[in-house]
Amino acid sequence: MPPDYPPSRVNPLDPPPRFAHLRAHEPVSLVRTPHGETVWLVTRYADARFVLGDPRFSSDPANPGFPQIRPAPEGPRMPGIFLSMDPPEHGRYRRMLTGEFTVRRMAALRPGIQAVVRDCLAGLLGQGPPADLMSAFARPLPALVICDLLGVPFADREFFAGRSEIQLDRSRPGHEVTAAMAELWDYLDGLVARKLADPAADLISRLAVQRVRTGELTKDDLVGMSRLLLVAGHETTANMIGIGMLLLLRRPALWAQLLADPGLVPAAVEELLRHATVVQQGVVRAVLGEVDLGGVRLARGDGVIVSLSSANRDAAVYPEPDELDLQRHAAPHLAFGHGVHQCLGQLLARAELTEAVRALLPVPGLRLAIAPDQVKFRHEMAVYGVRELPVEWH
Repeated sequence: MPPDYPPSRVNPLDPPPRFAHLRAHEPVSLVRTPHGETVWLVTRYADARFVLGDPRFSSDPANPGFPQIRPAPEGPRMPGIFLSMDPPEHGRYRRMLTGEFTVRRMAALRPGIQAVVRDCLAGLLGQGPPADLMSAFARPLPALVICDLLGVPFADREFFAGRSEIQLDRSRPGHEVTAAMAELWDYLDGLVARKLADPAADLISRLAVQRVRTGELTKDDLVGMSRLLLVAGHETTANMIGIGMLLLLRRPALWAQLLADPGLVPAAVEELLRHATVVQQGVVRAVLGEVDLGGVRLARGDGVIVSLSSANRDAAVYPEPDELDLQRHAAPHLAFGHGVHQCLGQLLARAELTEAVRALLPVPGLRLAIAPDQVKFRHEMAVYGVRELPVEWH
């Protein structure tokens, strides 16, 4: 019988060591999912890029063989979730949003992001020392930014963050995931209705006016798109800020390196994204037609899991891949995926991460308030991270 997926971590700050063995000896191998399916696991960088960029690998869960690696909601697929669509349907939805996430648009948003970061930093400093960097800084920062961008009231953060967490919890039964998704859907359905009746200067309002009123999108399409953007727009970045700061503060020499040369921060962010890839469950696909991959013949109806965290530790691409090297110059990492489904909001995430680290650098004597081995991790979550990160300063 194939080994279970996902394998266990030994060091909470590194991917499971089994991935290194598989990259070296069996880069495309069979594994057994928590739901009893036997699917292919892809662990090397080159093979991962191939799968994510080839149209013979489908993102649509309706296709035979599509792997189920966390509790599946009950009922039909929700409209507007373009991450789970293939071209050309996927492109129709994504093109409606690309203008909102361009380099020029991010430059226009930067002063607002910096203001949010300053406010969150003031909140952190006002709580301590010591204070929990997660609850006071890392979680509210991307939530405030995405709420402002979408037009979602930040006062409702506890509600939507709680429902998002249930959806991403691999230990939850399917009926709980379904209930959480339904509650978030109802909330956003009401919000979209209000935007249609009384538009404001936000992304959901613009889509309501330009796409729903014209018949290009249904109201349900916009609700689904809004849900995807809201959940993706705060969960991954919040957890990346937390685990990234843990990686930097647990090794004071790395933090000192940034203090000595703040110009390294953008490169450091890229290295942190590679090293601590938080989408720990991987990316799933169904095979649409026969294809050779890493010396293995895959058939139509086979399921595939691409381990982004394994691909980002591939020694064939990254010398000394397990080292956190803030001056690394290497191939682009796969933390945001690859191909047509590559993360739409990656420029926004990079801006938030960069401004977060820059804002924390001047905090005098910033350090962990507990031993690194006391930090609790989100092992059961689809998006990996730390639960709390107590810090202190002078």
